[in-house]
Amino acid sequence: MSASGTAATGQVEHMLRQVTPGRYDAYEALLRALATPASGQIWMLLWHGQSGSPDAQYGNMEVDGHGYAPCVTSAQELSASGWNRSYEVVDGVDVARTLYPDHFGLWLNPHAPGGGVGIPWLDLRRIATGLDRQPAGPLRLAEPAIEIPQFYALLSQNAHRTPAIRSLRRAWVQPALGAPYLAIGLDVYDTSPPAVDSVRAMMQQSVGAVPDGLPVSTVAMTDEYDPVVMWMRAAARPFYDREAHAALPPAPAGGYGYPPAPGGY
Repeated sequence: MSASGTAATGQVEHMLRQVTPGRYDAYEALLRALATPASGQIWMLLWHGQSGSPDAQYGNMEVDGHGYAPCVTSAQELSASGWNRSYEVVDGVDVARTLYPDHFGLWLNPHAPGGGVGIPWLDLRRIATGLDRQPAGPLRLAEPAIEIPQFYALLSQNAHRTPAIRSLRRAWVQPALGAPYLAIGLDVYDTSPPAVDSVRAMMQQSVGAVPDGLPVSTVAMTDEYDPVVMWMRAAARPFYDREAHAALPPAPAGGYGYPPAPGGY
């Protein structure tokens, strides 16, 4: 292996040594090393089978009620771990794609002093789908405190004119790194390309009412892996709901607010 190849392989180990509690920047750098094909190779420990065989199965461990697959970050760490079963060398992105749909995380060097570092499945999802496409966790989520009634009113009006929209929710998202932003949850009836285009146009027609400097993002309520969506489903009621709106009783027919007179002459 060339010197540059050796340096690339050691990038995950180098970033791993920088991670300490509260150092979210160092943790983010570790995720980026894992997400980079040139530097993100890891040694996955196999509990059953051989590398490449149909019965190959990763090991698993449980920490605080959450499942993780253990791995090591180099051949040297593999030797130091004392692991005497099979293993396979794979890219971090490939492992992330395999593990996160089953809500499994990845644990780096569990044999090391201090117990190594665990990467929860939500961060594996970020590695698998693109780190810059998802906010850096852990996230702080709450109902938005900022008062922007004009935006919500315009958005609700435009949603009512967009048949693909079932309901809208909202959340204030504070990432571990980066600026906070307003997230709008889009619950839709239809995900066909024309429906998606109509929802995109609805948002474009509405964002003009957002105050300058306020970042706004959208999330699809169908995404069962998104932490913002999970919070919205559990804690945020819709501020627009087409079906609830349609279920409202009609206004009474009496004039000037008086009930009709019972009977007649």
